[in-house]
Amino acid sequence: MSDELVAAAHRAAEEVKTRIQAIDHDSLDLLFREARSHNGWQDRSVSDDQLRQIYDLMKMGPTSSNCCPARIRFLRSEAEKERLEPAIVPSNKEKTNTAPVVAIIGYDLDYWIHFERMFPQLPPPVRKRHEENAAFAEETAFRNGSLQGAYFIIAARAIGLDCGAISGFDNAMVDELFFGSTRIKSNFICNIGYADISKMYRKFDRFDFDEVCEVL
Repeated sequence: MSDELVAAAHRAAEEVKTRIQAIDHDSLDLLFREARSHNGWQDRSVSDDQLRQIYDLMKMGPTSSNCCPARIRFLRSEAEKERLEPAIVPSNKEKTNTAPVVAIIGYDLDYWIHFERMFPQLPPPVRKRHEENAAFAEETAFRNGSLQGAYFIIAARAIGLDCGAISGFDNAMVDELFFGSTRIKSNFICNIGYADISKMYRKFDRFDFDEVCEVL
């Protein structure tokens, strides 16, 4: 990487921190405090531009060695949702069938083939471990793909959409239907759209800081 590009990155990071120290309370409510996992949807469409916005935000979140293993299939058409339906457990069918868009969040076990582009400075011994140690590569792909899935939810909320993530489905069937002969595996499904608030549950309890955190 050239010195000019590094210097530009330093300037951009400094400028952002000078301009914005923290997001406001309304944004924190939208992303976290008052956000919910939704079960019902308004009859409002989600555009391709919005899907691109979500991805263009989520892709900027950190992953180890910039491996970026997440791969997504967006299902909008009724035909594709019908293909998916047999893989979904009964309790999740209605909320998934009626969502404007269903995102299948997957992770690519062959993420490492892109290191020359994604992290050209990666030392060869480290790259070799990703390439030759299948268990390590799968663990890396799953962990970082899960991180990117979390970024996906936050990004969707940030642009004004609502989410309902589910894990109640047959992963092997989904892999066969939507990832075929690739080395991509499904992680979870995230329904996205504009929520029907009448079908929302109350926010369930969370642990307090002192119950689960320790400052050492």
